[in-house]
Amino acid sequence: MNILNRLFKIGQSEAHAAVNQLEDPINLTEQGLRDLRQDLDKSLHGLAEVKAMAIRARNEGEAYRAKAADYENKAVLLLQRAHRGEMAAAEADRLASEALLKKAENDAQAARAATDQEKFERSAAQMDQSVGTLKATISQWENELKTLRARVTVSKATITINKQLAQLDSSGTVTLLERMKEKIAVQEALAESYGEIAQESKSIDAEIDKALATSGAGKAAADLQALKAKLGLAE
Repeated sequence: MNILNRLFKIGQSEAHAAVNQLEDPINLTEQGLRDLRQDLDKSLHGLAEVKAMAIRARNEGEAYRAKAADYENKAVLLLQRAHRGEMAAAEADRLASEALLKKAENDAQAARAATDQEKFERSAAQMDQSVGTLKATISQWENELKTLRARVTVSKATITINKQLAQLDSSGTVTLLERMKEKIAVQEALAESYGEIAQESKSIDAEIDKALATSGAGKAAADLQALKAKLGLAE
């Protein structure tokens, strides 16, 4: 049973880690940008293909119109030759009719190509608008990603600082600092007290020396007068 409980807790831990990783805004935004860029590549490829089909339809339409005009010119030339007697009228009419049929076929193909060209160009315009929207979205989320990275950096630094500040008192650092301040204050007061005592001692010694110096000077004066008297020099 204990083993099962441990396995369950490990599974829970891994599941929570996976959820936290999935919910990481930086990872999610980066993955979203990768998906958008893939969509943009596909859209650009599709847009290029649609534009190529529009160009092809335009070129085909021009070619069909040129052929239609050519067949019309040939029909005119055939009728002119028959009119000048250069060929039989019946043969000229037959060939001119065939030329006009070819002209009609090419006119129909040209019309179809024009319809296709218009359809492809309309699709290309819509896809071009979608590509522009995708580009704007990618640019917006790239800026969002920069902002998110900056916010994550600031939040991590703030968390670290606040965590350190929150742990200061619990770790006894503040108490230790207060005790050190108190000890230093006691030592400073003690040093000042010794200084005052030393100063007082010096003052007493000075008074004693001064008193002794004064007594010595008086005795010396009395001795001098006695010596003068002895020598008969007293005034």
